[in-house]
Amino acid sequence: MRVFVTGAAGFMGSFLVPQLIQAGHHVVGLCRSDAGAEALVRAGAEVVRGDVNDLYHLRTAAQSSDGIIHTAFHHDFANIKQSSENDRKVIETLGAVVKGSDRPLVVTSGTGLVRSKSGGIALETDPHLTSDEFPRGATEEASDALIDSGAHVVVVRLPQVHDDQKQGRISLHVDLALKKGWVAYVADGANRVPAVHVSDAAQLFRLALERGEAGAHYHAVAEEGIAMREVAEAIGDGLRLPVKSIPPDAALEYFGAIAQLATIDLAASGAFTRQKLAWIPSGPGLLTDLRNMRHRENSRSDRT
Repeated sequence: MRVFVTGAAGFMGSFLVPQLIQAGHHVVGLCRSDAGAEALVRAGAEVVRGDVNDLYHLRTAAQSSDGIIHTAFHHDFANIKQSSENDRKVIETLGAVVKGSDRPLVVTSGTGLVRSKSGGIALETDPHLTSDEFPRGATEEASDALIDSGAHVVVVRLPQVHDDQKQGRISLHVDLALKKGWVAYVADGANRVPAVHVSDAAQLFRLALERGEAGAHYHAVAEEGIAMREVAEAIGDGLRLPVKSIPPDAALEYFGAIAQLATIDLAASGAFTRQKLAWIPSGPGLLTDLRNMRHRENSRSDRT
């Protein structure tokens, strides 16, 4: 299959592209930088230079594909509404390419957008937030519209994606700890985050492309819910920093733009996904990667 991948040179893309090539697919990767293009060529991919928000060129590059995986997203919490609306337009553009055919479009969303109907762990079948409730809901709304139109759209929702260098949103917790000299969690830290190693997430994207059912929503969840107190303690271990509980009314002062995310429970299940796609995650856990952060020694020397 000729697969067009957005964000091909990014964190997820750098694992996904080799996964696709090893499975026998021809990958066409979209990227902006010289370094990214060189990395894609070394991996064996064809390169298309450009920005995902240049919709004319995006559509042109995607038209010759047999399938599309959209992983690109500008994670800017200060401008999350604009980034989310830009993503809506990208999904609409890619959807126009595959509409009327059986070519799959795999869209990236997040488990943090899902709210459990039962009040428990969020399931693949639970509803997502709207863009009025949280701007990132625009991604799911755009996907829903394409699914309703009959397009072969598959949604992969990511939790905290990690290795021993990057940890999704938790990387912001690491940055704050380095800046402040200590690690915080709120109250008893019992609120949870789900997680997956980046190599396992890449495998799921491939499976969603090859086997995903049109209209399905899959959760790339290897660990359903890790308590934020445990996350904070692992960061403290990795960075050799003290760990403290703070009251809820101090969360904004410490966490800033991610204060709300640092306090809510976001546990999510991937059981349906494992069953339907025969997905078997096997990578290291989030806490292991946090304790073995590769930038730890550099971070310690920067403070001495």
